[in-house]
Amino acid sequence: MSAYLPLLGIAIVVIGFLLKFNPLLVVTVAAFVTGIAAGFDPLAVLAALGKSFNDNRFVTIVYIVLPVIGLLERFGLQQRARALIAGFKGATAGRLLLAYLLMRQAMSALGLTSVAGHAQTVRPLVAPMGEAAAETQLGGLDEDTRETVKSYAAATDNVGLFFGEDIFIAIGSILLIKGTFETYGIEIAPLHLSLWAIPTAVLAFLIHGARLLLLDRRLAHSSPRHPRESGDPASSYGSVMKKRDSRVRGNDEGGGS
Repeated sequence: MSAYLPLLGIAIVVIGFLLKFNPLLVVTVAAFVTGIAAGFDPLAVLAALGKSFNDNRFVTIVYIVLPVIGLLERFGLQQRARALIAGFKGATAGRLLLAYLLMRQAMSALGLTSVAGHAQTVRPLVAPMGEAAAETQLGGLDEDTRETVKSYAAATDNVGLFFGEDIFIAIGSILLIKGTFETYGIEIAPLHLSLWAIPTAVLAFLIHGARLLLLDRRLAHSSPRHPRESGDPASSYGSVMKKRDSRVRGNDEGGGS
């Protein structure tokens, strides 16, 4: 019976998540309960947790950047990004995201997967810049169109990372594939897996790139540009004069009758 006591940690995790307790607290308590039930001294459990964190500290170091991004957003990072992209008249949401896709895939292929991401770049920079580019192109965005641009920005990051990181030989996914093949008795070098990931990455870039370019056409057809929103003084002035002429004619006809 005592051999099953370490499984109490699993029960603590399940109950803690069901009751919506703090996940970090739940996992820590579960680790201590499991270690003590297995016969370890509390200090030994604490030492094991510290060693595990120290060995994998490179995984969590990216979270140090998040408070900095939060401060930048508080002081107008998104507004600056919008203003920057709004200054480029030829910029569209699709072209902007296509450039980001190329950058994301290239950086991931070099192993720099943490340089960009949803928290680091998509939410504070890419999505606002995509919205600003669409506003420059269309003159105004409704809520559905705005959410569409945001979703394409998030999808672009996912595609770039997922199909780009496998080109880098020392990535977890390559090692996972290698280990899976070895369980079935298939020996394959990680370099071969990385090389065969290149055609897949190229196809992913072409397919998603085409979707991004089609996004511009879809936005242009679904949201026709209104003269007042276009920023063109001549078209705006012309529409105002037409309305004024129609009113004058209506008054003249009413007075003549």
